Amino acid sequence: MTLQTIDTGFFKLDGGAMFGVVPKSLWNKLNPADERNLCTWAMRCLLLEAGNQLVLVDTGMGDKQDARFFGHYDLHRGDGPGDANLLDSIRKAGYSETDITDVFLTHLHFDHVGGAVRRTHGGNLVPTFPNARYWSHSEHWQWATNPNARERASFLSENILPIQASGQLSFMNETPIDVPGLETIYVDGHTEKMALPKLTINGKTLLFCADLIPSSHHLPLPWIMSYDVRPLLTMDEKTRILQQAAAENWVLVFQHDPLVEAATVEMTEKGVRLKDKGPLQAFM
Repeated sequence: MTLQTIDTGFFKLDGGAMFGVVPKSLWNKLNPADERNLCTWAMRCLLLEAGNQLVLVDTGMGDKQDARFFGHYDLHRGDGPGDANLLDSIRKAGYSETDITDVFLTHLHFDHVGGAVRRTHGGNLVPTFPNARYWSHSEHWQWATNPNARERASFLSENILPIQASGQLSFMNETPIDVPGLETIYVDGHTEKMALPKLTINGKTLLFCADLIPSSHHLPLPWIMSYDVRPLLTMDEKTRILQQAAAENWVLVFQHDPLVEAATVEMTEKGVRLKDKGPLQAFM
């Protein structure tokens, strides 16, 4: 079994939205905002090879929306650091889109599922990975396809409905993904039934944190995004998971941290805090 990160580029989001009630005087020291109050974030995915299975965890923002849409988020496109796109990164890792057997979608917000569907030259919307099963949770799927007003702008039908129309959609809570060493933790604070893959590899436990703990800066319990639909529940979920991660020396993989791919944590007088950090491969 092998595991590696897949970069899909950087984008920008409002710093106040990303850090919630935390004052800018604190978070701006960690991820400085530009003149529009936007901070830079990664869209990091995972690629897991286990036997004959090649599992992609999340797909980034994709490239099928128009320039006006991407202009809101300053999506980096080019040849510099952080300017990677999903398919180029998969090919750089030695694979192609036809090799992917499973796409594990933590949730269906546009910056996590946008790359799951592509637009053909004829304008049709089709799954980017033609040979893959796409995995979601049935309750989250219903939540996303009948969105509440708060999250409506994050659930884009063009990212979601073509997966179902293709016949490639499966629900992980009804038919579990059969990948050795893979478990799924469900959390409901950020959005309904967000799925976090927990992996056991070479005796080590890794958790892909998705938007429960989007960056290493979000380890303190009150540092919760304003995007979360149930912030107090997020705090309870973070408490439980971080305490277990510290006690069992888990490796946490951060999806949106622009600098820190992975880290371990420890219990301190101030609560669970960063212990060791670095690229994912340093922990493997």
